Amino acid sequence: MIELDHVSYTYGGGELLSDVSLKLQPGSFHFLTGPSGAGKTTLLKLCYGALLPTSGRLSVFDQDIARLNRDQMALMRRRIGVVHQDCRFLDHMTLAENVALPLMVSGKAEIAEQTDLSDLLNWVGLGARLDALPPELSGGERQRAALARAVMLSPDVVLADEPTGNVDWEMSQRLLRLLVELNKMGKTVLIATHDLSLIRAAKSQVQARVLRISQRQIQLAGADL
Repeated sequence: MIELDHVSYTYGGGELLSDVSLKLQPGSFHFLTGPSGAGKTTLLKLCYGALLPTSGRLSVFDQDIARLNRDQMALMRRRIGVVHQDCRFLDHMTLAENVALPLMVSGKAEIAEQTDLSDLLNWVGLGARLDALPPELSGGERQRAALARAVMLSPDVVLADEPTGNVDWEMSQRLLRLLVELNKMGKTVLIATHDLSLIRAAKSQVQARVLRISQRQIQLAGADL
């Protein structure tokens, strides 16, 4: 599904990732750990084509990402939902409108029926906040809204960059349960996190692999949890 074959990435004259080989299988669940600045966000950006490898081969859905044209890249990205560490919204638009943005951008606004959107927002616990503006949302509500927006197009892969970094423990557990539910629906999930407590809490919920970035390379930090 997503495969890195001896991938390296250089930024600012220094090598941030070196000779990384990794394969994310359909329906798998991975945690990505490592200290701040190790390259977790960079690796996620490589996985959805926001960055291209300096060397090596990166294939997504059996396509060499370096060979994709602009339209092909756009189609590929629709199959990957991303929850960014710094989730940003358009403050003049309601929560419902912000979550539906991927449909508008993809030209599928006509299928953004209110009932479907309500179902999605109910799933993340925001059904009563449809008309709220982003500045009115709490940190946990913003993260759940970001997750809803990421899965609006029913992607095959969900990448989450420190999704619980700015919320309390109870909310982090709620977000984890939502991500586990997505995985049980058949989605491939990769979560970048420095929160080892979150990984330990996942033990009873999902079979996962823990990857660690150390010295610019990927190491298997743990077998099945």
